Amino acid sequence: MNRRNCPHINVFFLFLGAVGFFGIFSVLSATEKSSFSYLDPLLGPRVDLKSDWIGRHKVPGSMHFLIMAGHADSQGISGAGTAGEAVALQGKSPMDSSISDELYWNLLLRDAIVHIGKERGLHITGYEPGIRNVDDGNHPSTNWSVGAKHVKKGGYALEIHFDSYGEYGFGSGLIPAISLNLNAVDESLANSFGRYPIFFRGGLGAPKRGIRILEIGKLEGKLEKSLRNKQSRNKVIEDVSNRIVDAIVLGIQGEKIPN
Repeated sequence: MNRRNCPHINVFFLFLGAVGFFGIFSVLSATEKSSFSYLDPLLGPRVDLKSDWIGRHKVPGSMHFLIMAGHADSQGISGAGTAGEAVALQGKSPMDSSISDELYWNLLLRDAIVHIGKERGLHITGYEPGIRNVDDGNHPSTNWSVGAKHVKKGGYALEIHFDSYGEYGFGSGLIPAISLNLNAVDESLANSFGRYPIFFRGGLGAPKRGIRILEIGKLEGKLEKSLRNKQSRNKVIEDVSNRIVDAIVLGIQGEKIPN
């Protein structure tokens, strides 16, 4: 079983009891198509699932943002991340044979987001587990554990992902934390990339721990080709990272960002 996508049923129903009708509606909406779809020129399809949450809470300029690379601690086990269309369907060589192609791009984006974010004056850092294969999702070194600890201290934890290719993926978008306190940065990222339902797939492990997941796009087509092309790779990573940082800054607009 993939520990990254395993719905913890008991936790889910406890939370469902707390949020009542709102929770039920969110679960149902994850399986229903909306009447609106959008195709980004670079990132491809945006998630097209009904979702009605709105991030309303203000975010202070002093907020500490933690950026994590999805699957950085789950290589070699179920949940290593997508291989991408090029490797899985076209027979191309992986970018790095020791890790999934998704993680390869997640790592580069994580570092670029942190670099650009610091230049923009954000209180932002990245996390590197240092171990690529941790079987226990609750081990202290995992993204889940470190991200949850960061959130409990009042910070904002964001895990970067690429979605699966073809029919297995849904497209770009923010999967929010399972929380009633979604904020203006959540709203800004959702407006820029797309909006997944709160209880997507019954509630994923990271959102249950207060960690947001940002699906950049499906690892296929123009997006993947542009990443694999050495002539365009750096620009794509920079453009996507700038879009993420722009959304974060917009989410705290009106609040002074300490330099």
